[in-house]
Formats: sequence, structure tokens, C-alpha cells
Amino acid sequence: MTEPQLAEFNELERHLLTRRTMALLESWGLGAREIIQLLCLPDSVKVRQVARFRDQEPFPLESARVQRRLAYLLRIEQALHTYFPRNPEMRTLWVRRGNRKFGRRAPLALMMEEGERGLAAVLSHLDCTFAWDQTGSQSEYSRRKQRAETCRS
Repeated sequence: MTEPQLAEFNELERHLLTRRTMALLESWGLGAREIIQLLCLPDSVKVRQVARFRDQEPFPLESARVQRRLAYLLRIEQALHTYFPRNPEMRTLWVRRGNRKFGRRAPLALMMEEGERGLAAVLSHLDCTFAWDQTGSQSEYSRRKQRAETCRS
């Protein structure tokens, strides 16, 4: 079963997604300019408009790039909940603290500097299933499994 595309969400779901994402990004200490940059929001979104995303307006989801970045952020949030289920402060600390895996850069800095590639790197580090899917190992594993089953028959 595939996940629904964010653009297919109804108005209420889009508002909830926007509020959840804004709460996450603000908990990481991002300001309006940084939110625009990280989400790669269209040029039509001005800094003063970002505050409206908290309560009034959903994110513009016409762009596939914005949709992908939101999907990365939601999966990163889920992975952080898995790592630190009872300690929300550690989730924020982990994102803001330098990490050896990223050359002593903070995961948040990596996401801001490298955009989608940085989001994917952070998610790969946090979620081994994402990394597994990206390497193609899953399909290779499936082919080997099918060959083994064919050989047994």
C-alpha cells in the first residue's frame, strides 16, 4: 500500500499537516526565512505570511518539491519520536547538536545547507528502512528470495 500524496489531502488534512510541520520547525528554533528556505516554498510566499501558516492557511502544496520536503520532515519527526519516545527536548537537541556522521555539523545545519539532499541524509541516518529502500537493497533482496524459492520448487 502506498502513502497518499500530500496534494491529495483535503483542506482539513492540509491545515493539520501545516500546523504539525510549523510546530516541529518552530520547536527546532527556525524563523520565517529559514522555514521558507527549508521547505523551498514558492517565491510568492513572503516572510510576513509564514505566521499565517500556524493557524490560518495551509502550505501551498502545488510544488512537488515542497511535498517531498514535507514528507521528509514528517518521517524525520517520526524517527525522532522512535529514538526519543519520552524526551521531546532530546529530539530538538539531537537536531541542533553537531553529529560525527555529518562531519560535526548539526543535522539541522545539514538540512538547511544541502536542502533535499540534506533531508535525505538525516532521514537515512535516523531511519534504516529509508536507507534500505534508497540503496536498492530491498529489490535485490526480493530477487534473491524469489530465486531461492524458484530453486526449491
